[in-house]
Amino acid sequence: MSFDVDSVAGVALLLWASDPSVPDRLATPFFHAAAAAAMDMPVEIYFTAGSVRLLVPGVADALYASARVDKSIGQHLREAVEHGAVLLACSDALHAHGIDPGQLIPQCTRRGGAVQFMARACDPRWRTLVF
Repeated sequence: MSFDVDSVAGVALLLWASDPSVPDRLATPFFHAAAAAAMDMPVEIYFTAGSVRLLVPGVADALYASARVDKSIGQHLREAVEHGAVLLACSDALHAHGIDPGQLIPQCTRRGGAVQFMARACDPRWRTLVF
């Protein structure tokens, strides 16, 4: 499958309902992120609401989408990053959940919340997905 790189600037994913309390919903966003990144698309994954807890060391590694799957959510997340996805944590969500921004997994080096995601959503060259 090919795409016109001049018409699409990137893909932004918002993890809103992707909460550690529902691990069966967690692998899919990272599959999509890895796929887009593997196609050489810039990919940004915005963690908001309860999804920011996935950025705490050990949390995503302890979760599995199904008892039939051997790969943890942490492995899916790292695979997306290895393909080029960038992780952004919402500062307000971190604060709301009492998470110290300095204690996140090393793959998450940027902050980004509503303003940054809405800028992507309003940019006709970006595609957005909400999970």
